[in-house]
Amino acid sequence: MAKYLVIVESPAKAKTIKKYLGLNYEVVASMGHIRDLPKSRLGVSVEDNYEPNYINVRGKADLIKSLKKASKKSEKVFLATDPDREGEAISWHLAYILGIDVDDKCRVEFNEITKTTIKNSIKNARSINLNLVNAQQARRVVDRLVGYGISPILWKTVKPKLSAGRVQSAALKLICDRENEINSFEVKQYFTIEGSGKKNSKKYVFKLHSKHKEKLDELTENKVLEILDELSEGKYIVDEIKEGSKNKYPSPPFTTSTLQQEAYKKLNFQTKRTMSVAQSLYEGVEVKGYGVVGLITYMRTDSVRLSADSLNQANEFVAKVYGDKYKLDIPRQYGKNNKNIQDAHEAIRPTNVEITPDIAKQTLKDDQYKLYSLIWRRFLASQMRNAVYNTMAISIKNGDYLFKLNGSQLQFDGFLKVYEVDKDDKDLILPAFEEGEELKNVKVESIEHFTQPPPRYTEASFVKLLEEKSIGRPSTYVPTISTLFDRMYLKRQNKQFVPTELGIIVNDLIKNNFTEIVDIEFTADMEKKLDGIEEGKASWKSIVHEFYKPLKEKIDIAENTVKKVVIEDEVTDVLCDKCGRNMVKKHSRYGVFLACPGYPECKNTKSIIQKLNIPCPKCGGEINVRKSKKGKVFYGCSKYPECDFISWNEPSNVKCPKCGGITVKKIKRKQEFYECIDQDCKDK
Repeated sequence: MAKYLVIVESPAKAKTIKKYLGLNYEVVASMGHIRDLPKSRLGVSVEDNYEPNYINVRGKADLIKSLKKASKKSEKVFLATDPDREGEAISWHLAYILGIDVDDKCRVEFNEITKTTIKNSIKNARSINLNLVNAQQARRVVDRLVGYGISPILWKTVKPKLSAGRVQSAALKLICDRENEINSFEVKQYFTIEGSGKKNSKKYVFKLHSKHKEKLDELTENKVLEILDELSEGKYIVDEIKEGSKNKYPSPPFTTSTLQQEAYKKLNFQTKRTMSVAQSLYEGVEVKGYGVVGLITYMRTDSVRLSADSLNQANEFVAKVYGDKYKLDIPRQYGKNNKNIQDAHEAIRPTNVEITPDIAKQTLKDDQYKLYSLIWRRFLASQMRNAVYNTMAISIKNGDYLFKLNGSQLQFDGFLKVYEVDKDDKDLILPAFEEGEELKNVKVESIEHFTQPPPRYTEASFVKLLEEKSIGRPSTYVPTISTLFDRMYLKRQNKQFVPTELGIIVNDLIKNNFTEIVDIEFTADMEKKLDGIEEGKASWKSIVHEFYKPLKEKIDIAENTVKKVVIEDEVTDVLCDKCGRNMVKKHSRYGVFLACPGYPECKNTKSIIQKLNIPCPKCGGEINVRKSKKGKVFYGCSKYPECDFISWNEPSNVKCPKCGGITVKKIKRKQEFYECIDQDCKDK
């Protein structure tokens, strides 16, 4: 029988830790929270100084019983839930359930799941940090007071099953504000002037910069004609050539936010997918030659700090694998001067740099390999020398006008050896010029441009914005975005976030009646106050009271003043098969569908079929746009299941120049092209 009991949150984590602790330890999972606020009521005694009324989570009675039984049989219980506020609170609840004194040294944290870290953490167990617990309690209670206070007003005035939230509603406002900016944007025309030529078969392009040091960038059509007229009388002379070099520095290792952004950009992973895969890498996966091992450090962090051991490991690995010319003389440490980060954890990094992506690839799932490779390479790159570029800046004059031409060439790849960066870093090699040289056969033209509205947010840019505005914490980005889509406040359009009509209505209602809830500075200030509780500088109940008192006054007013909003369904010309009424468009989390307006008497529904007006290459039927169970768009024949034609790429009306058959639209490196759908034709 095991002498010690270790309680973690997930079975996968329990399996990995058990491997390192041996027979004297039993490791079990709490499966997340075992106590929480009730779902059916507020669960906070406002009159009793905001005391939370916790209950055991429904469906966990047998688990709690087994935990109590195992606890009684053990000499010592270690609470090893996740190393953050939420994890600390779960440990606190476990201590309550199991009758463990909070002052007992029962709490252990695993920033990484490795043999050394686990054994050291057990040896250095501490008491439960009540400041962390109280910060979590404050967040939970404040969010409950907002949600259960404002949501019923939305149910009564807009529609059932809607929700409001302290972070969620502020996030929605950011997206609605951007949409308003786009809609009110006035497009303006402007021009620039470019010259181009060839020398030694190399093309070069130079741009008009200034006249008498006055910058010329957004010109009117009349001004362009005037300048072109003056330029036609002059000569293009190479005035100055400056050669030099520039360093490109590697980015810091990943935080939660930067990992989500980079995984979206490079791997096309949505934030939810990124965090799910990262969780599995942290908790432990099978690696050939190593067994079950936690491959990365804890994935919820806003710190870029690295441990001394990891810096030494990286330094030795770089020297051994890539040579001394890539090795830093002094390890590079990040984030020392950033006072906004919570530095409890390290950055996200590999636990053992010797486990390269190629080694791990043999046993990892595809998503795990891709994300681990990204994390491993980013970490290693952060401890390699800078990339160095040779640069050339050329000034070209025509009378009083100055043109500029810049080129660069990679001289030393440095960290780029392991981590690819943006396409902007590609070489731009210029022909050899000499000062005083006259450029011949130069073609100069005006380029018409139009000002562009600000772009809609993608998942990556929105996560970056939430971090910059201090809206929530790294651990809340995924649930915040998920909730906005689950409530149908947002939809995705070309991977961008667009507020729905419902989202705009809800945002307007909250913005007009509960200003502070969607005020960005107020929301960010609340995060600082929660941090203050964590640091022991403030009482959590006083912070809750300070927040709730003015909120309650506005809730009382809104309950009597907010008028019902009627959202009209769009009527179509499709007739209901059962009762003959014109069907209307309805929205669900899975998309738009047709429904009979006679509900509940008539419950008929239909999917909306989007036709491409392109014949099926197998049977001649029509190709329709369809969605998989996971919501991914694909293209299939209208005669399914008789015809099984499907394509993940969109079929087009462009005919194959070889066989005259159907092509599909593809994009590579942001360039659109068409490829024949017939494999035999492609292979010819």
